[in-house]
Amino acid sequence: MVLNQNTQRQVGRQAQLSNISAGRAVSDIIRTTLGPRSMLKMLLDPMGGVVITNDGNCILREVDVSHPTAKSMIELSRAQDEEVGDGTTSVIILAGEMLILSEPLIKDNIHPTIIVQGYNRALQEALIICERQAVVVDINDKERMNSLVQSCIGTKFSSRWNDKMVEMALQAVMTIARQQSPASNGNGSIGTSSPSALKPSNFKMEVDIKRYAKVEKIPGGEISDSHVLKGVMFNKDTTHSKMRRRIENPRVLLLDCPLEYKKGESQTNVEITNTDDWNTMLRMEEEYVENMCMEIIAFQPDVVITEKGVSDLAQHYLAKANVTAFRRLRKTDNNRVARATGATIVSRTDEIQESDIGTDCGLYEMRKIGDEWFCFIEKCEDPKACSIILRGGSKDVLNEIERNLHDAMEVIRNVVYDPKLLPGGGATEMAVSIGLRRAALKMGGVQQRPFLAVGEAMEVIPRTLAMNCGVSVIRTVTQLRAKHAASHDEGQKACSWGINGISGDLVQMDELGIWEPFSVKVQTIKTAIESACMILRIDDIVSGSKRGK
Repeated sequence: MVLNQNTQRQVGRQAQLSNISAGRAVSDIIRTTLGPRSMLKMLLDPMGGVVITNDGNCILREVDVSHPTAKSMIELSRAQDEEVGDGTTSVIILAGEMLILSEPLIKDNIHPTIIVQGYNRALQEALIICERQAVVVDINDKERMNSLVQSCIGTKFSSRWNDKMVEMALQAVMTIARQQSPASNGNGSIGTSSPSALKPSNFKMEVDIKRYAKVEKIPGGEISDSHVLKGVMFNKDTTHSKMRRRIENPRVLLLDCPLEYKKGESQTNVEITNTDDWNTMLRMEEEYVENMCMEIIAFQPDVVITEKGVSDLAQHYLAKANVTAFRRLRKTDNNRVARATGATIVSRTDEIQESDIGTDCGLYEMRKIGDEWFCFIEKCEDPKACSIILRGGSKDVLNEIERNLHDAMEVIRNVVYDPKLLPGGGATEMAVSIGLRRAALKMGGVQQRPFLAVGEAMEVIPRTLAMNCGVSVIRTVTQLRAKHAASHDEGQKACSWGINGISGDLVQMDELGIWEPFSVKVQTIKTAIESACMILRIDDIVSGSKRGK
């Protein structure tokens, strides 16, 4: 024996079949969470926490698996979530189906390399078919964008408050989107551009949802109370009770230095022999703080926000000058306030200039929600950052709605980057399936079977949609296939027949208004086929690695 006694090893076909069954098991976990009639999954973690969701990535993140192939399948949904933010369930179902359909080919002694070649050729053909189906959209067209986000959120838990969610997601993304044309300095705004400037070749859009669209979850109230602020908010109270709690058109100054006496870098000992020296030292400390405050007050700000501490003495001077101060604000929150008010964050008080003061804010106000005080900086002129306030009955509801809103915002971001759409409801998948079947007829040789297998695998999405609706799966999918085949043979460029995920009827997607971003769909197909290829090429699994001696 070359290998250690405890080492388990699977070789050749046994390894491939074990990989395929692992892929099937993972895709079966989340198969019922696809489409508007999807079920929720409740997951318990070892600490006793509960997650209730139908987001593919979230479910698989919580599931603990031991099989290495199942782990790599779970990585797929995470990659999909990071890259395009939506389609996490579809990518796992598709990849699982590709593996399932490769099983009979392996049993018929077709070499995995040939299967992989056939899959790759099918991928290229599928991308060409998607390009043919794509529809270019104007991102300022409110109705089309609304129907796009509706189709994304329609499958989620929050679909009862769809209109509210769509409006919030659109408003948030359009607020923080800014264009960076080669000529501009990156401060352009999406709303002010002329139609000719909206060509993607002229500029690149920057949409940083993670940094500039902060979701604040406040339990209590109801979901219809949620809204997007035209500005930002944070959970802080004023440092002094006498400071003003409401100011219209405030001048905002942002600092990231402490407003207190500077302590020595290392431990400092001072020996004092004279009592007057002690008083002198105290006075020097006070003068240092007073100087800093006077440098700030010279610019007459109404609100001062710092990321570090504010001493009692500094509070006293600022309150006397009628300046409101906040301390220990997070760096990320400070950046958002800077984008919203037009202020610049200053590192030292003696470097403040008039241009650093933010004047774009229309209203500063302290409000009490529940038993916490929140500072609202809103009614900003052209905020490039926003806070999204979510209210809801319980933490679970809020967490699920935050996940849904995140997906919706990612979908809009994708369309802002690449303004092309594809019909949803299984229409694109069926069109790709029929296109691949027709293309396979022109192919010869042994690669034809794996090429056809990809076409069959594509049908899993409309099939699962029909299954989750509770209609007759075989009848529905056969009718849909017939419609696409007829339009393909007539030479029509695009066929948008798909399944209405709620009733299970066949409808034209452009009439129903179910659209999906081109980038999400293409990413799903690419990721699913490439991962299936990678898993098929594994022919040896050795478990039980070396122990540290």
